[in-house]
Amino acid sequence: MTKVKALALFSGGLDSILAVKLILNQGIDVVAVNFASPFCSCAKDECGVTEAAKQLGVPLKVVNVGDEYLKMVRKPKHGYGKNINPCIDCRIFILKKAKKYAEEMGADFIFTGEVLDERPMSQHFSALKIVEEESGLKGKILRPLSARLLPETVIEKKGLVYRTKLLGIRGRSRKPQMKLAEEFNIKAYPSPAGGCLLTCREYANKLRDLFKHKKGCSIRDVALLKAGRHFRFGKNKIVVGRNEVENKLLTVEKARNDYYFEVPDAAGPITVLQGAKTKSAIRMAAALTAFYSDAKSVKVTVNFGRESLSKSVTVSIPTRAEVESLRIGNC
Repeated sequence: MTKVKALALFSGGLDSILAVKLILNQGIDVVAVNFASPFCSCAKDECGVTEAAKQLGVPLKVVNVGDEYLKMVRKPKHGYGKNINPCIDCRIFILKKAKKYAEEMGADFIFTGEVLDERPMSQHFSALKIVEEESGLKGKILRPLSARLLPETVIEKKGLVYRTKLLGIRGRSRKPQMKLAEEFNIKAYPSPAGGCLLTCREYANKLRDLFKHKKGCSIRDVALLKAGRHFRFGKNKIVVGRNEVENKLLTVEKARNDYYFEVPDAAGPITVLQGAKTKSAIRMAAALTAFYSDAKSVKVTVNFGRESLSKSVTVSIPTRAEVESLRIGNC
């Protein structure tokens, strides 16, 4: 007989690790796929997904979601959660992609680490039904951690998995999962904290501002929202680095037409000015650069330019109230 093969939606978190373990324990071959989002808040590269897959001994494919994903985030059919998180549309988007990949690799079914009622927007029963129907996978998605609380899937009816070996976990407490991890001798897994930046109020405010002022956003644009302090001055966007790492990132990632600013002979930020290079915008970008620098004088000379810091302007350091009035996202 041909061995059953399954595709796992794999975040690298405890739920997805346990779901994979449950399916592996039924003698099924598992391939994990991770859809990498530009809105991930994990400090670690790939959120530890590679390490988690190695721990389980399963092959892993990492797929970047691309600009098509941004269009969904901008105008989700099912709306947003508390901030700018389109959780239902996100699951539909990812499962449609997973369905195609499952067909290409000859997988018999797709499964996830979802837990019934763990997430308020996307994991209640009605949301799970919507996701299945609109992804074209009605009755064809297995959720091993909560399967016994959900209608029997085609996968179970065909005998591809044993329903009696699946679980009935429900709710937001992680105690059942942590207990199960002990039983499976799974010791390395990330804490539940972190996740998606779209659920963060400060980041959501910055993304709304970006969507409002820029029609054609790219993955690069949203990735840069993670770095620096962001300010809106009329139609201009000004980004001020917070540390050496961000200063280097802003220098490398700035667009060809952006100006960048720096105070000579004083520690401080690199600042990037996006939009029209009017005199008032240049002076404001320079003033913000001076404010966050170690320059002590009332008047500060700031160097700036497009390809090099070949120009300079002298500005007064603004008050904190003036700075805060321009800040986007308040973070």
